[in-house]
Parts: sequence; C-alpha cells; structure tokens
Amino acid sequence: MASRLETTGTRLDDAARAGWMYYVAGNTQDQIATKLGISRQTAQRLVSMAVTERLIKVRLDHPIGACLELAERLRQRYALDLVEVVPSDPDSRSTTLGIAEAAAAEIERRLKGVEPIIMAIGTGRTLKAAIEQLTPMECPQHKVVSLTGNIAPDGSASFYNVIFNMADSVKARMFPMPLPVIASSAEERETLMNQSMVRETIALAAKANITFIGIGDLTANAPLYLDGFISEAELKALQKAGAVGEIVGWAFDAQGRVLEGLTNSRVASAPLPSRETSLVIALAKGENKLPGIRGALNRRLINGLITDETTATALLI
Repeated sequence: MASRLETTGTRLDDAARAGWMYYVAGNTQDQIATKLGISRQTAQRLVSMAVTERLIKVRLDHPIGACLELAERLRQRYALDLVEVVPSDPDSRSTTLGIAEAAAAEIERRLKGVEPIIMAIGTGRTLKAAIEQLTPMECPQHKVVSLTGNIAPDGSASFYNVIFNMADSVKARMFPMPLPVIASSAEERETLMNQSMVRETIALAAKANITFIGIGDLTANAPLYLDGFISEAELKALQKAGAVGEIVGWAFDAQGRVLEGLTNSRVASAPLPSRETSLVIALAKGENKLPGIRGALNRRLINGLITDETTATALLI
C-alpha cells in the first residue's frame, strides 16, 4: 500500500487530497497516512507540497493581541480609516508574506458585497501576490479599474499590472488603462491622456469607493528601475531630488509631496482617488519601504494600511 500514491495519478492530485484532509477536514498527518495507505513521511511531504504548490491557501482568522494593539496605535497616530497588522516571520525575507493573504481577504470581502462598487487597483509585486490568493467569484455588479498603464517599455504587457490576473478569477467588469506605464516624453503623455477612452478610464478611477495600491521603494533595487521603466540616471536624479517612494509610478519625498518634473512628467497613471471619498489602502512592509510608507502616511496619500508587526513597530518610533 505504501507505494500506491507513488504510482497512481499525479503527485499534485495526491498533494491536493492530503492538503484538504489536513487543513480543511482537520486530520493529523498520522490519520492521513492511515486513510491513504501511505507512510507518515509521505503524508508530511504531500501536505507540504499542497502549500508550496499553492494548492491550499491558508489564512489566519484569529486576531493576535499584539497585532491589534499595533494597528490601533497606527490608526490613531496617522488618522487611518483601516489598518491591519499581520504577524512577522523573522526568518522570512519575503516582502509579500502575510500581507498578500490579508489583502486578498479584504478584497474578497469588498467584492462579495451586494451593492455595486468601483474598485481601483494599482500595480506591483505585493498586489500581484494578493490577487493570486483570490478565490473565484461572480460579481458582475462591480467595476474594477486600473490606476496605471499595462504596457512595459518593450511594448509587452507589464508583468506586474494585476488587472488581467484579477480577471482570471473575478468575474466583474474590468477597465484596464490602455497606456504605457511611463511615456517616452511629456508630450507623448499629454497626447495619450487626451484620448477619449483614457479620459473615461481616469474619470472612472476618480470615483472609486475603495483602492488597493502598493508602495515602491526608490533604493538601488527600486522596482521601477529593475523592471526597466526608468534608467539608472533617472533613478539617481529622483534620489537626489529627495524621492523615497512611488505609488503607481508617481514619485514622492519623505513628506509625501509628489515631485515636480523628472519622471513624474511622463507617468501615464491616474491620480490617486480622493481620500475624502475613497478608502485608499496600501499593502507594504519591509525596511526598504519604510521611508515611502512614512511619506505616504505623513501626507495622507493613503488612509488605509496593511503591513506586518516589524514595519508597524518601526512606523511608531
């Protein structure tokens, strides 16, 4: 019997079954081994594979006291309308672990609402990781609009523009921004922004009820630079001008002031929706992003934040 699962079907099928039995049905690994006729070591490997292959999506439903306390202190310090702080894993170097899952739960909660809403979506690695966690759902009453373009510098679809990923699981009306992320010149940007389709998309984004964005750092490993949207010389010029972070391409300084000129004159993204009428939630954590998160909070570029314990603690110092 020990070799039955090794030779029948696919390993992913076996892992999915073991993962379901462990995380959903509540079986121990010993019980899974007995029920499937395999060794405990094989059961353990299959349960682990169910997670690493993303066959099982695990979310923490129990609020942790320390996280709740940090969230409340952040809410009061920065006058935020929504704060969620997730536990930190000191051994993990991931910039998405924990906050992607929390963001996915919040996105799903909003999309499950009966009343029609407009949801604006930014871009980036963290937001993409969150979208990959979504469960399939039918919500044709809602509209989802992208804040930023979906065309990379080489003319291909931008890998981290998430609205197309979202369309794979969410059946809502999707409104991508048919533009490059950053235009080749200020004049080209002006021409593109005057197209009727673009004007209508930007107008829709301005009406968003809720917005989810990432915050990019402007260190030597800035996503805008690594992904080829700006040159090294342009990155250094932004750093010299005091830029510490960017949201959908818009670079800002430590006080949260959006810089005049430089690459901002070519950003083909919609402005962030008004924080008076939209809940603008940033998903961000990590040391490199701290200056950008602080700047966004100081200027109230955002009024919602999903982050982790370590980052939350640093923001309160």
